[in-house]
Amino acid sequence: RYWGVPLPVWRTEDKKETKAIGSAAELKAEIEKSIDAGFMDSNPLETFEPGNMSKDNYYHRAQFLLSVGKMTQLPDDVGYEVAFAGRSNAGKSSAINVLTNNQQLARTSKTPGRTQLINYFSLDDTRRLVDLPGYGYAKVSKQIKMEWDALLDAYLQSRQSLRGLILLMDCRHPLKEFDTQLIQWCARSDLPLHILLTKSDKLNRGAAANALQKVKSHLKPAMPAASVQLFSALNKTGTDNLISVLDKWLLIEQNGS
Repeated sequence: RYWGVPLPVWRTEDKKETKAIGSAAELKAEIEKSIDAGFMDSNPLETFEPGNMSKDNYYHRAQFLLSVGKMTQLPDDVGYEVAFAGRSNAGKSSAINVLTNNQQLARTSKTPGRTQLINYFSLDDTRRLVDLPGYGYAKVSKQIKMEWDALLDAYLQSRQSLRGLILLMDCRHPLKEFDTQLIQWCARSDLPLHILLTKSDKLNRGAAANALQKVKSHLKPAMPAASVQLFSALNKTGTDNLISVLDKWLLIEQNGS
């Protein structure tokens, strides 16, 4: 399956031949030839699935588009976009960087709350990822917090191209007041919601499972259509699940551009 990104170039082990690969099936065939010829000692194809080739790379193409502090500065409200929201210490920027395989894309800091604007990242001409200002922890004035809240509220209420919200919570401290407010808002607005319980590497398996069940139990009456998963930017666990949700919302599988 072709996802609109450059396909790899295959070079033989003796480096005498270089050719562009036009499909996942061709790549598989070239690897098998190298194995048969003795250029490769082991078979890397046991878990290889041609249909998934370059799927992850779609999000690796993300590029910074612009930062806005006012609604009037937003890009044209066309196409599709997915927003990431969360408390300032929930690991939102780290999650975006893992998703896009670019540690410099979303700014990370040891001081939570550095994301003070709405940051746009372009995937293509019609699809965008949106990094919303962190909330709840940042050490800023009440006036600035009020401005952030107003900007966030205006964005969520008016943005027609918004296809869904990724809400990030530290799995050790889920369902804080603003988290539950956002869940309620998504339920009332019928906006698709997917929750990432971040920093799952900080908990053992049992504690992480308990945190997951706690949030699932909260969602069942509040917003049964919402989904939730564990996620670790450090170990990159949960990335495939996140990509599946984004693919559906951004119509990647259907349009595949």
